[in-house]
Amino acid sequence: MNSEALEQSNVTAAIMPPTSAPWERRAVIDLSAIRNNVKQVVDLVAPAAVMAVVKADGYGHGALQVATAALEAGAGWVGCAHVTEALALREAGLDAPMLAWLHTQDTPFDDAIEAGIDLGVSGWDLDAIAAAARRLQAPARIHLKVDTGLGRNGSTMADLPSLLQRASEYQEAGLLRVVGVFSHLAVADEPERPETDMQLAVFDEAIALVEAAGFDLEVRHIANTPGILSRPDSHHELVRLGLGLYGLSPFENESPDSFGLRPAMKLVTRVANVKKVPLNQGVSYGLSYHTAAETYLGLIPLGYADGLPRIATGAPVTINGKTYPVRGRIAMDQCVIDLGPDVDPADFLGAEAIIFGEGGQSVNTWAYAANTINYEVVTRISPRVPRYYVQGSWGEAGE
Repeated sequence: MNSEALEQSNVTAAIMPPTSAPWERRAVIDLSAIRNNVKQVVDLVAPAAVMAVVKADGYGHGALQVATAALEAGAGWVGCAHVTEALALREAGLDAPMLAWLHTQDTPFDDAIEAGIDLGVSGWDLDAIAAAARRLQAPARIHLKVDTGLGRNGSTMADLPSLLQRASEYQEAGLLRVVGVFSHLAVADEPERPETDMQLAVFDEAIALVEAAGFDLEVRHIANTPGILSRPDSHHELVRLGLGLYGLSPFENESPDSFGLRPAMKLVTRVANVKKVPLNQGVSYGLSYHTAAETYLGLIPLGYADGLPRIATGAPVTINGKTYPVRGRIAMDQCVIDLGPDVDPADFLGAEAIIFGEGGQSVNTWAYAANTINYEVVTRISPRVPRYYVQGSWGEAGE
């Protein structure tokens, strides 16, 4: 994918100019880290294929850029939640096998079939997809989804025989082909829990029913990133690489390094103001924090409109190799850090402030401060923060 195609894509935020140009804030995405993470998993799960999951604009990293890098590194499939996400990637020129699985009654199934996008089916959507195929006089490729215990989308085991009967009738009519069966793990990020064993057993039962119904399956898939890393018995012919694609660990007490993964995102801005304040100075809305002594406060021009969790008081910001805590409430456009009493403001005004990523703290530190998970922190970084793509160096621009 060339730079012109990337710039024309509406899938992701704009590419930033070279590092020598002025900038206020950016999310730096290292595409070599994406490639590394794919290669690690490709080697781990072989001969199973790898689906690069790039829903939600590639977990905030840029769907087109991430998908392109992942395919170059050996991923065989691309996964999206919504058909509209997959269609945008098709329009940008990606022709790899692609699956979308979360539908509403307004999902453009006709467009999906015309674009050669595989469709997940949980129940009601089978009839809508068949109707679209009939209008187009072209068969749809579908993956039957089974609810093995997560309780969200997917056919229950009780409803599966009926779904298989309807799918068989549509397939005999030439309206679709059942090419896959899949499910999703609920607690694989907690390897000690027994529910994963139970889900895998139910999935085996579902596969047996689908095959007994006469469908010739190309792929079976249930493994997400924690399943990939902790349950080789879940790999089958295809695994879905989500969080691990972006170099983050799904396990609370295990770092990405232990799996050979490299975090791909660095969120960075510049210190916008520095000032000395007295003892008992209130900080930010609600004045929930007051200084314990005379100190210098630094203003960081990122807030919850940029994706920082509003409740992440105490989260770290790294400047000049040292970490400083967020004090008071995070506002829409900004937050405040305590620099301490003995600093030279000239050392901080305009200095690079790393929220998380290379040279700073892990994204997990922000997740802990906000009582959430690393998935959410990176995914919520808003389009107001430009994405800047590099290849193997945090300062070298990539395509």
